[in-house]
Amino acid sequence: MGDRTQESTTTGAPYQRVTAAMVAARAGVSPATVSLVANGKTAGRVSVQIINRVEEAIDELNYVVDKVASSLSRGSSSYVILVAPDIANPFFGKVIAGVKDALGPTYQLLLSVSDVGQVPQAGDVRSLFAFRPAGLLVDAPNAQFLQDLAIEAPTVLLDAPDITSAPSVDMDVAAGARALAEHLASRGHQTVAYLDSVTATATFALRREAFLTRAEEVGMRAAAGEVPRSVIDLEDSSETFTQAWPGWHAEGVTAVVCATDTQAYGVLHAARALGVDVPGDLAVAGFDNLPYSQVSRPGLTSVELPGRELGHAAAAHLRALMEGREPDAAALLCSRLVVRESTGG
Repeated sequence: MGDRTQESTTTGAPYQRVTAAMVAARAGVSPATVSLVANGKTAGRVSVQIINRVEEAIDELNYVVDKVASSLSRGSSSYVILVAPDIANPFFGKVIAGVKDALGPTYQLLLSVSDVGQVPQAGDVRSLFAFRPAGLLVDAPNAQFLQDLAIEAPTVLLDAPDITSAPSVDMDVAAGARALAEHLASRGHQTVAYLDSVTATATFALRREAFLTRAEEVGMRAAAGEVPRSVIDLEDSSETFTQAWPGWHAEGVTAVVCATDTQAYGVLHAARALGVDVPGDLAVAGFDNLPYSQVSRPGLTSVELPGRELGHAAAAHLRALMEGREPDAAALLCSRLVVRESTGG
C-alpha cells in the first residue's frame, strides 16, 4: 500500500498526507485489511460489515491507492502502455477504443503519444517504465525504436508490416490502396497526385507505394516531382494543396489521393476556396474512413482501415501473453474501399 499528498483545488496548499494507517484507524481495522478492501481482494477474507466500514473511511478521507508503490512491491503493475505516433491523427481514437475493450477493467491503459508529425522516441517512453508495466503495445514503430527501448515486458506491435522482432497485428493497407487506384482508373482518370504525411512510418510508405504502383499498372501516371507531405491537420494539408495545385492543374491532374482522411478534408476545404469543383474538376480520396467522411461535402471516398479491430486484436493478443495463455494466431485485418461522392461514386 502507498499514500499520496493531495493539493487544494482552490489555494494549491497541500492537505495532510492520507495513509493506509489513517484509513485503518478511522475504520478500526488493520492496514492489511485496508489493503485487501482497496485492492478488491476481500472474497472469503473480509466480512461485508468491515468492508463497508473501510469503504466509508476511504470515502471520508479521500484515500487513493498508490499504484506505483504497489507495482514496485509486486514487480509489475496492471498498467499497459500504448505507444502511438502523432497525436494529431484522429484514427487513434478508434485504436484506443478497441484496446480498452479488449483489456477490460483488469488493466489500466497509459498513452505515450508523440507530437504532431513525429514518431515516438525511446527516451520519451522509458520514463513510464517506473510504473512497471504489465505489457506494451506499440503502433507503427520502426526497428531502431524497438532496439533502443529494450523493455523486458510482453510486447505486441500494431500496423508494423516490416518488423518481425515481436508479435504484430497488421492491416492489409496495400489491398485497399490498390482498389482505390483501380476505382479511379475506372472513372477515366489519367493523371493522379498523392499527398503524403510527414510522419515517417512504414504504414504511410506502404499505402503510398501500393497506390502509385497500381496506378501505373492500370494506365495512370503520377504527377511529376517529389510527393508533397503535410502534417495530419486540416490547415496544413489545405495550405500544401493550395501550393501544389497550380503545378498539378497544369499537368492535367484530375484526382488527388491523401494519406489520411484528415488531410483529404483539408484538400476539400482548399478546393472550395480555389473554385475547384469536387468531383467535377477533381476527385479526392483518403485513408481511414473516419466518421466525418460520411457527412463531409461531398462525402469522401476512403479506404476503410479497421482501427478498432486493430486495437482489440492487438490488446487481446497482449492480454493472453501477460496472463500466460497461448494467444490466437494473428490475422491480417482487411481494408475496404468505400466509394462516395468525392470521386463521383
